[in-house]
Amino acid sequence: MAALGPVNTPARTRRELPHSPYLAAVGGRKPSRVPVWFMRQAGRSLPEYRALRQRHSMLDACLVPDVACEITLQPVRRYGVDAAILFSDIVVPLRAAGVELDIVADVGPVIAHPVRTATDIEHIKPLDPQAIQPVLDTVQLLVAALGDVPLIGFAGAPFTLASYLIEGGPSRHYVRTKAMMLAEPASWHALMSKLTDLTIEFLRGQIDSGVDAIQVFDSWAGMLSLADYRQYVLPHSARVFDTLAEQGVPMTHFGVGTAELLGAMSEALKPAPATVVGVDWRTALADAAARVQPGTALQGNLDPVVLLAGWPVVERAARAVVDDGRRAVDAGAAGHVFNLGHGVLPQTDPGVLTELVSLVHSL
Repeated sequence: MAALGPVNTPARTRRELPHSPYLAAVGGRKPSRVPVWFMRQAGRSLPEYRALRQRHSMLDACLVPDVACEITLQPVRRYGVDAAILFSDIVVPLRAAGVELDIVADVGPVIAHPVRTATDIEHIKPLDPQAIQPVLDTVQLLVAALGDVPLIGFAGAPFTLASYLIEGGPSRHYVRTKAMMLAEPASWHALMSKLTDLTIEFLRGQIDSGVDAIQVFDSWAGMLSLADYRQYVLPHSARVFDTLAEQGVPMTHFGVGTAELLGAMSEALKPAPATVVGVDWRTALADAAARVQPGTALQGNLDPVVLLAGWPVVERAARAVVDDGRRAVDAGAAGHVFNLGHGVLPQTDPGVLTELVSLVHSL
């Protein structure tokens, strides 16, 4: 599959999707059914995805528009989910800023030269618009192909991007990240400011190209105390959402292990016209509703491991999540989008996900 040429178009008129259950739920309206989509629904568990990946590296798959488009569409065709999420990776904007990196199978992003000093931070460049043009081309292909299914764009939050840059890759305890944050606050905030700019520009490009909603993944924010999150992270995440609020698209904020941070994460979203906080499986949705700002919708939160436990267990757990979502709405949440508490695991049977979507829609 050949890459498309650059598509440089002005910001698009927002699509009208009045019958979308997803957009209804996140916007505080009553959906026609419980909407469902899955984080990492496009990818490792799908045989059609694995077949494509035999011919493309992960970064190539993200940056060749017709490949990324096809991967994004695969779960929509197979499962009948209520939203597609752009196939990309949170480190793509880092690469577009000149950071040398690779996405290594069974490891994740690996940074060739980790950021450890003030000089390293100074060398991080602004986002190169041409370097993300393939992603924007992919968005435009998807908007044309998806019909009435909304497209979610996404980016990594500044803190999670910082953790990869500083650690050099995935980490268990984020020792270097927290050490810089606590011992070198000036360097820390300089780095976070640069990464906030990257995140804003990456998301703005997606919105201008036609995505219907965005999600910001602060995957590793749960490693922080609430006090540290408020001091070192919240101002930067809030700037992302505050800057993009005028774009008028629903915005979701998600992290893992963030039970104590849910209220602060929802504060970051305040300026957006429709706000959603993703909840992992450790926190009941009804409890989350009491922690987030009024008018916030919730997304989640089936444990991904449940999908490996056999259909009777899956059905029981899914019904419990839907019931919990209803309690959350009764407790003040603006709406509920059924999802997992994190991404689909590679060993998940796609047939189970197909049955799960059908079940949730029937409820």
